Amino acid sequence: MKFKSFSVLWILACFITFEGCATYGSQQANPTPIEHATAEIPENQLMDVGILVFESAELTPDTAEKEGTNANIRKAESHFIPYHLKNTLHQSGHWGAIQVIPAETNSVDLLVKGRIIASNGEALVLEIDVVDATGKRWFKKKYSAEASDSIYAGNKAGEKDAYQDLYNTIANDMARFKMKLSPSEVEAIRTVSKLKFAQEFAPDAFKGYLARDKKGLLSAKRLPADDDPMMERLLKIREREYMYVDTLNTQYEKFYNDMWPSYENWRSLNLTERKAIKKIKREALTKQLIGALLIAGAIAAGSTDSGAAQALVPAMIIFGGQVIISGWNVSKEAEIHSAAIEELSESFGNEMQPVVMEFEGQQYELTGTAEEQFKRWKALLRQIYFAETGFEPTPSPEEQDKDQNPIP
Repeated sequence: MKFKSFSVLWILACFITFEGCATYGSQQANPTPIEHATAEIPENQLMDVGILVFESAELTPDTAEKEGTNANIRKAESHFIPYHLKNTLHQSGHWGAIQVIPAETNSVDLLVKGRIIASNGEALVLEIDVVDATGKRWFKKKYSAEASDSIYAGNKAGEKDAYQDLYNTIANDMARFKMKLSPSEVEAIRTVSKLKFAQEFAPDAFKGYLARDKKGLLSAKRLPADDDPMMERLLKIREREYMYVDTLNTQYEKFYNDMWPSYENWRSLNLTERKAIKKIKREALTKQLIGALLIAGAIAAGSTDSGAAQALVPAMIIFGGQVIISGWNVSKEAEIHSAAIEELSESFGNEMQPVVMEFEGQQYELTGTAEEQFKRWKALLRQIYFAETGFEPTPSPEEQDKDQNPIP
């Protein structure tokens, strides 16, 4: 009976050896062509879109290693991914101005928020939240795609990403929702965004122009005259905000283009590395298990009365020990792969350069992160507006920031 037990262990070990050779493939995302606008859209039907810099859960070293990325790459992706979505939306032809923005603003008709749930070259999972100026949520859903080696061929910066099907799906969902709106509904959203911006700068002058219903949605209760001088002044202020966002997007574009080749290589290599690591870990576990089974079988064989079985014991113990050591060596190889991925990630970062804006012959330097620069520029616009109108509001903390001082 004991020798039979040994035979079972030996057969099981041999079976696991063959099973350890199995490999796993990756699922490729389904092809999704982008849906272009079939006709030119009238100016009053073009909605301006702001895409917020994407968010992501904080990555600890442990979670980053598990996900196959790190905090530096994720930070870079939070700017890269929304900028490629901007390019994709632009290709569709359904929208007006499309810009990546570092913070929420009342100057856009449609706000797109994104969250990176997973991204490592092997899979991309995003959560997209689209809300218009009235506060109506168009949709909030998750999009996911898995990679195969072939998706990293034939890509082009600004046009085709490895996960272009995912981006196309987002763009198509947004376009389909917009096409369900009547022309009057689109105009209503555009009007609300203008009035929200006006209320932000002149809350007393535009008090009562907007109403909020029981669902929390905004609508225009009354409208300013077509030649209202205050509204005209505020629309010029809004154009100045657009000027800064345009300047900021030139930096995002440069970062995007600079990042593209390294990011493509990293994702492709990371896919290969992660597949190799999975295979190596599987082989390591299999070999260690086989080694343990062989040693257990040798011990079982040693307790039998069979001379043939006992003669195999020393060789089995040696072979089993060698298999376990081999498994440890393979695990060490996996660590080397992980270290290589970490080294690749160190090239990513996103330090914003100071932005110099000019207004009426005066230059202003904005420093800090993109979000800090944006807040400071908006505060400066408030100062300009109040100087033009003669209002004297209580200065905001941003308005008191020394970094807004003109360049000497």
